[in-house]
Amino acid sequence: MRRADRLFQIVQILRNRRLVTAKALAERLEVSERTIYRDIQVLSLSGIPIEGEAGVGYMLRHSLDIPPIMFNAAELEALVIGARMVKTWAGKELGHSAQSVLDKVTAVVPAELREQLERSKLFALRFSQREDLDVTMDICRKALDGKRLLSMDYRRADGTFSQRRIRPLGLYFWGNVWTLVGWCELRGDFRNFRLDRILQAQVTDEVFADDAGQTLQDFIRRMQCLPQ
Repeated sequence: MRRADRLFQIVQILRNRRLVTAKALAERLEVSERTIYRDIQVLSLSGIPIEGEAGVGYMLRHSLDIPPIMFNAAELEALVIGARMVKTWAGKELGHSAQSVLDKVTAVVPAELREQLERSKLFALRFSQREDLDVTMDICRKALDGKRLLSMDYRRADGTFSQRRIRPLGLYFWGNVWTLVGWCELRGDFRNFRLDRILQAQVTDEVFADDAGQTLQDFIRRMQCLPQ
């Protein structure tokens, strides 16, 4: 990466107004911390309002207007395959949003990159198209975003049916199936549910809080403690 590109990337990272350490910047940009210290000094001397210090972290003192982001060929390829995967696997709502992103990017990139974007030969296919899965995905996302209890009818792998009330915590994609992790009120514990086994789901009006021991972070910590 050219130094000018790296300086631009540092400013982009710091624009989120959160404290970022030199170590984190170095790991992300694949350079040494010493290089980051020099880059920060160059940016500060050029008038970029960076505050912070070595060993603590850096952030922008106030918002900064910079030129629009431009993409290189590899970045555009990543956007294309990412958007195509979302359109195929992440439900109708996100699928429409992914296409909107591609349309906006296509409208602003230079002509030569636009042609490369349109010629991309990276695809994401799903041979067993099921519209009910797209509907289920959209319902689960709505429950997640609103932190609302989810009521659903579920069929286990052995064919057993059950009705569940779930605190939805996260959605995970495993390559060909999605699973919903949540706190199950019936079992009083965390459970994973395959979206293709959810027969029907409904977002309730009940909002849940992040109770200790029942959050996504608690679930992740438990998984990390399991023997490999």
